[in-house]
Amino acid sequence: MTLPILKVEGLTIYQGSYLAVRDVSFELIPGTDTAIVGPNGAGKSTLVKAILDLVPRSAGTIEIFGRPISRLGNLRHLLGYMPQNFIFDRSFPISVSELVGLGIGDRGQVTGRNKHLFFSKFWQSKQEKSAAVTAALQRTDAYHLRNQVIGTLSGGQLKRVLLAYCLVTPRKLLVLDEAFAGVDMQGAADFYALLNELKQEENWTVLQVSHDIDMVNRHCDRVICLNQTVVCTGHPETALSPQNILATYGPGFNRYQHHH
Repeated sequence: MTLPILKVEGLTIYQGSYLAVRDVSFELIPGTDTAIVGPNGAGKSTLVKAILDLVPRSAGTIEIFGRPISRLGNLRHLLGYMPQNFIFDRSFPISVSELVGLGIGDRGQVTGRNKHLFFSKFWQSKQEKSAAVTAALQRTDAYHLRNQVIGTLSGGQLKRVLLAYCLVTPRKLLVLDEAFAGVDMQGAADFYALLNELKQEENWTVLQVSHDIDMVNRHCDRVICLNQTVVCTGHPETALSPQNILATYGPGFNRYQHHH
């Protein structure tokens, strides 16, 4: 039996006195691309933040890679995250290559009697790091931006650089919260195609929040319809039926409306 990459059971989250998420349970099977859809205020981003251990839970459990999220330890680097809005000081002088390189992290230093090995390992590490950054930027079609300051990037360019950040070191689970916000329809379609290729090549499991029902229907393996609690879950063809869309969003929702 295949163990789930992510397992959520009975998750309930209050924000003050407001019930944001109620009794949510689901699992992610390795290698799948699952979308969370639902109306504004449905609790989608709150659910993602709970999975990342960024907001407290009122009830329920979350396990990633078979461990409670509070005890991920050295497995945390296998989790990648792309936020809806990457907030930063646009005047900060960090280049694209430098930002992507931060995704690798430290490898530690040699101490004690082996200090004389530090410099050789340091330079080896620098060379390996540079090669990994170059490969990640090339794979995401962002290598030409390598020396550009990140504050000068367009929204679509920044999304590709953040994807390179996730790609630069091995990951097992990639979480995207409205990753295509601010990207036009063609840019979103190109990004989805690239994401699908990388998912296959890297054997990623993807969990994404999305407003674009049409894109989700065409590209995702599974869908979770959320409105505080799970309304339905399953393959897009069944989960995104007119009846389930009505139950999730209410009347008047246009399922093919692109939010770009």
